[in-house]
Amino acid sequence: MFVRFALTAKLNFNNELSSDAKNSVEKTVTESNTVLFKKGVPKGTQEREIGRITTWSVEENTIYLFIESGTYTRAHDALFRFKKQITTALGKFRLGLRGIEISEYQINLSGEIPDGIRIPNLPFIKSYDLKSNEICLDLKVTAADLENKVPDRLVKLIEEKIQAMSYGGKGEHWDLVFASKPKPKQFTRDPTEEMVNRNWIRHGASRGQWIHGPQSVQLFRAFEQIVIEKIIRPLGFSEMIFPKLTPWEVWKRSGHAKGVYPEIYYVCTPKTRDPTFWEDVGDFFKVTGEVPIDMIREKMDGPIGGLCYAQCPSFWPFIQGETLATASLPIKVFDRSGTSHRYESGGIHGIERVDEFHRIEIVWLGTAEQTVELADKLHEAYHQVFEEILELEWRCARVTPWFMAQEGMIDTGKAPQNIDTCACDCGKRVGTTDYEAYLPYSDSWLEFQNVSINGDKYPKGFNVKIQNNEPCWSGCSGVGLERWTAAFLAQKGLDIEAWPDKIVKLVGEPNEIFKFL
Repeated sequence: MFVRFALTAKLNFNNELSSDAKNSVEKTVTESNTVLFKKGVPKGTQEREIGRITTWSVEENTIYLFIESGTYTRAHDALFRFKKQITTALGKFRLGLRGIEISEYQINLSGEIPDGIRIPNLPFIKSYDLKSNEICLDLKVTAADLENKVPDRLVKLIEEKIQAMSYGGKGEHWDLVFASKPKPKQFTRDPTEEMVNRNWIRHGASRGQWIHGPQSVQLFRAFEQIVIEKIIRPLGFSEMIFPKLTPWEVWKRSGHAKGVYPEIYYVCTPKTRDPTFWEDVGDFFKVTGEVPIDMIREKMDGPIGGLCYAQCPSFWPFIQGETLATASLPIKVFDRSGTSHRYESGGIHGIERVDEFHRIEIVWLGTAEQTVELADKLHEAYHQVFEEILELEWRCARVTPWFMAQEGMIDTGKAPQNIDTCACDCGKRVGTTDYEAYLPYSDSWLEFQNVSINGDKYPKGFNVKIQNNEPCWSGCSGVGLERWTAAFLAQKGLDIEAWPDKIVKLVGEPNEIFKFL
């Protein structure tokens, strides 16, 4: 994608510029174009790619500038470099800068523009022109907006939109790593329907929510025990409790704020706890028997964030801004303290795709080598559990989730953040391994486990460093108890006699306490 920037600006001073001051402006413009704007630009870069003041003039107390650029020393960066130089130069004439006005700002992106890209609702855009191979943007921005890098963020956003439209989903980034041998088909019905028929589960009052009876919970606890005894304890993980309400500040740093909005359950707070402020709401319900949603909405602040969408982001404020001692690495923790929530929209199905679910979240961080090494140990442990304990028909594949693709983490063989000399070739390992179980009743595969090597994504977002200045990396692995249950029961059925002996021993006899008439 080829990008051009252009701006028209006015620098307003406290007094009219004298002829000597105008000469100083001319000198500063020349120095800026020939020296200042070229600092940090790679040798051999074409002149048209570098920021340049192409026209300028002085009228009374105002300097008028027109600046153009390509990728290097972008027009807004050139403006602020010039501002610093000119305020020093004109200070000798007792002239002080009162402010900067941005009259016009244009961005032109040219290259392959996919059909259907959405531009109209982007912030700061006054008008736009969309063609088959070009996007022209006319922005309404202030000097403060330019200092906040608004043009850079807009360009990055549009480039991400273009990349997302060509990404094509996991199918284009799915490489099989291992497949187990086929297993005999012991059960061919939908396990969720059978669990409902046997009163193991019932729908909750909210959408995408189940109430799990004793039998279902017995299976949950058996799986949890397997994870603790065969994976977490042997690998030395320590238990923590992560918050289950995630504020915007955390999602901004974790990167989820880029696109989590259609899938989260929002959390709002009351404007006050004063009972008199809420009295009319209670009175309305007492009279009508209905909860007045619109009245409540008017009395709420926020949203301040949302319910837990992914468990690991809420861990990172614990070490935000800290430098970790090398001796403490790798750090290995896990959380199993509460539910996660995702608004699955039309994707709800059975117990495996729900709005409210239960997970054990495993998180680790350290050097690149330590992070990759621990991921390999997790893969070995999962392999043993799925083969020797659950006895599943399963497979695993390396994938590149979109959040990694949009941050340049697609596996191209290039290692990010100076890791290209790492002995374990860590850069090529950034990404996710998905574990899938075969579902006989639908002749399809269910993703029921994953291991992700996230590179420096979270340490950078939360400003976490390592003592010796090595890049800090992290990984995470979510154990979804609903997904494990759906995968296991789809293959083994609900009759305990058909289950592997090790599972029977852990679960015990199903606890049938409800008898309905």
